[in-house]
Amino acid sequence: MKPKATLKQISKDLGISVSTVSKALSDSHEISEPTKIRVQEYAKLQNYKPNSMAKNLKNQRTNTIAVIIPNILNPFFAKVFSGIEKAANAKGYNVITYISNESLSKEKQAMDLLSNGTVDGFILSVSEESQAKNVSSHFKEILREGLPIVMFDRIMEDVNCDKVIVDDFESSVEAVNHLLKLKCKKIALLSCIDNLSVGKHRALGYERALQDNKISINEKYIIITDSQEDFDARLEKLLASKEVDGILAVDEHSSTMAMKVAIQKGIKIPEELCIIGFADGVWSRRLTPSLSTISQHGPEIGEEAAKLLIEKLERKQETPTYRTTVVKTELRQRDSTRRV
Repeated sequence: MKPKATLKQISKDLGISVSTVSKALSDSHEISEPTKIRVQEYAKLQNYKPNSMAKNLKNQRTNTIAVIIPNILNPFFAKVFSGIEKAANAKGYNVITYISNESLSKEKQAMDLLSNGTVDGFILSVSEESQAKNVSSHFKEILREGLPIVMFDRIMEDVNCDKVIVDDFESSVEAVNHLLKLKCKKIALLSCIDNLSVGKHRALGYERALQDNKISINEKYIIITDSQEDFDARLEKLLASKEVDGILAVDEHSSTMAMKVAIQKGIKIPEELCIIGFADGVWSRRLTPSLSTISQHGPEIGEEAAKLLIEKLERKQETPTYRTTVVKTELRQRDSTRRV
């Protein structure tokens, strides 16, 4: 069976952008007559059938946004998505969600599938595998085709697009400074996300805060890995020594495991050990004791990402400009830290 012709395939065959093909097939006045004739005749030859989802006679837009998130089980991404959907729906846009499951191939597959006239643009957080392998070519290809991208939280520095981030570096500095105010003297850093940009920035913030306070960095108190099994074994050993009196845990797994293992070892929280984690899901409030966290304001990140993308879609720019928006975090004190 002959594969069905697509906008993307026609654009590739003719060496022009997907948006040019789409406008030519819609008889847009923006496209020259020779180009229209060339595209329309080639589409007819290839037996191209328009995607009904992508058809909007008024503006040649689908009014649909694709959202690609790495992990549906992470409460942070669920909160971001709620913000995206709220802002998109308020502007009359529909949202299609795709889960990459931290896979580079699934991320590529989603972008290839949805860029074929199904959506107007993408909002995404980069998969773990893409960041670990430092692969960004699939994002750049989509941008060359004329579809805008807004990245949030996990981003690729070498991709020119709008981005929404939190200041992970400064957030860690603030968290460590808070532990120092609580008279913690031996502060550990726990991370299971060393292969992610956010994990690296949080680790750098921890180091800077200690340096600024003229405290020597003790490698014994630092567990940085991308393997949960390796992390769990090293954490058991660290807390068995009962040396540390403060912990900055930069991801959900390290936060919950720190609480669990400390309690198993009979360490009193917060009297003997203060713990601050990242993210702010329901579980952090329901733990006993409840966990003090750096809240990343997921809904606000989602709303800002949607606003940036919709603004890009509705405002034509001959020379594209890109913005990086930084959303401020908030330290929420609960039972796992003593009061100043």
